[in-house]
Amino acid sequence: MVPHLIFGIPTHGLFVALGVVAASVVFVLECRRRNALREESLVAVTGALVGGALGMRLSSLAQTLDPYESWMFGARSVLGGLLGAYLGVLIAKKIIGYKERTGDLFAPAVALGMAVGRIGCHLTEAPGRPTELPWGVHAPGTVPSCPGCASGAAMHPSFLYEIAFQLAAFAALLWARNRVSAPGELFTLYVCAYAIFRFAVEFTRANETVWLDLTRPQWFLLPGLVLVAVRLGLGYRRGHYDGLLGRKVPA
Repeated sequence: MVPHLIFGIPTHGLFVALGVVAASVVFVLECRRRNALREESLVAVTGALVGGALGMRLSSLAQTLDPYESWMFGARSVLGGLLGAYLGVLIAKKIIGYKERTGDLFAPAVALGMAVGRIGCHLTEAPGRPTELPWGVHAPGTVPSCPGCASGAAMHPSFLYEIAFQLAAFAALLWARNRVSAPGELFTLYVCAYAIFRFAVEFTRANETVWLDLTRPQWFLLPGLVLVAVRLGLGYRRGHYDGLLGRKVPA
């Protein structure tokens, strides 16, 4: 574990900041490619940043039920941050009366930003549950909330799994962005893929199970998975993904 880098810089905070920078660069490049780099899109980014920061802080209320501790020392939940960022964009667009969809501009940016940010998680947090797989990793027994660390067991490198997923998603989104016919569907595909992946990878994470051997993030995601199935079904029937499936898209 590497909690701090040179000059006492917090590792986790540094990679979160680098992830934001990477996401911002990709977002601006995508806006330029789509000729959408306007004041309205920059307001949407501001809403995403503010909403994401608030979402990460407030999401720990579900664990501590202490508003002060959650705000000052709460966990930086990625799911809470994503939800907060999404709501922040909606609110910002509502305030300025901007009605165009911006999700497709965000999708590749979010994927790359998440990949970079998760490097900090890998270097500072409990890796995952014990495993006998050959790529299991070890961590010092001093890592908090990590029974496997104290016992010296090899554990799933769960954050590396997510980094690999996000990089693959970033590449897939770049490939798919000209093959999805309807505005907003690229972002929908990313959210759907991440929701499914995150539910699955939780089985390797070190998070506490609360009921039926599922973790809090998994219970948070369950309703979303139902919506994901419905949303993908609607998009498929409307032909939004024909370009991805090699079908001829009507002119």
